[in-house]
Amino acid sequence: MTTELSERQLEIIEAAGKVITSSGVSGLTIKNLAKEMKFSESAIYRHFTSKEEIIIAMLNFLADNIDQRLANISSSSDPEERFKALFQDQFRFFNEFPHFVVAVFSDGLVEASQRINDTFLKLMNIKMKHLMPIIMDGQQKRVFTNIITTDELTHIVMGTFKLQMFKWWMADFKFDIKRSGDNMMQAVLTLIKNK
Repeated sequence: MTTELSERQLEIIEAAGKVITSSGVSGLTIKNLAKEMKFSESAIYRHFTSKEEIIIAMLNFLADNIDQRLANISSSSDPEERFKALFQDQFRFFNEFPHFVVAVFSDGLVEASQRINDTFLKLMNIKMKHLMPIIMDGQQKRVFTNIITTDELTHIVMGTFKLQMFKWWMADFKFDIKRSGDNMMQAVLTLIKNK
């Protein structure tokens, strides 16, 4: 399901990403957002009722974007090629839009509200929806190990990806995430491939 946002709402989400990147989630206030956009606070409220609504819209936009992008990755029958394409696409996207990494990892955001938690869960499920069939196909074709279950392997791979993104954020985006991500992906493939 695609979240329909107006052009102005997309601009607000982008500005919110800039505020979060520079000041963290605690710095994302309607006042700071209005200042970033050179709007009045009331102009922001015409498009979103609260900070929570802005964060949820941002996360829903990210979830929908990931779902659409990953649905269009390589249709190769080779699970290893699809695995690589999935992660290369993710690293390219986050390299272009690092504020989404900040939004996902910011302290206190997960505990902020049940609605935000539910949106995070949706985001995680979308990633799993695209990764799990690739891993399952690789296991069935004996490309990937069958020593552990598809579900466990999916969680390990997702956790590794999340750690890589967290390290990049902590390094203030100073290293090449595409190159570093490719190295991480090759290391993961070395571990999960049948010998």
